[in-house]
Amino acid sequence: VQLQASGGGWVQAGGSLRLSCAASRVTFVIATWAWFRQAPGKEREFVAAISRSMTSTYYADSVKGRFTISRENDKNTVYLQMNSLKPDDTAVYYCAANREWSAGSQSPNRFGSWGQGTLVTVSS
Repeated sequence: VQLQASGGGWVQAGGSLRLSCAASRVTFVIATWAWFRQAPGKEREFVAAISRSMTSTYYADSVKGRFTISRENDKNTVYLQMNSLKPDDTAVYYCAANREWSAGSQSPNRFGSWGQGTLVTVSS
């Protein structure tokens, strides 16, 4: 499977961005879609995840109430709506897909399929 992320860019604090990630050459049913991010000099961290049924979503505490993850199964696409952005949200954002679902915060080690990353820069 190949994942292509898009939608990153530069935005002022308080602004919004919507990230998208589309899968192609899909060889398995994507049970879990997730977003991670990595800021300069920091480890990759979990941002949000969503189940295939869309009845379960999980968010990092740092983004709860500001970010919303969604998906379109027929398009093999996941989205991340980011509102009220802060400078601390500046990072490269990565989408990831897994054929299995597990509840709660996701570890990057569980994912074998990754997008190339899209840069989000939030200025103060």
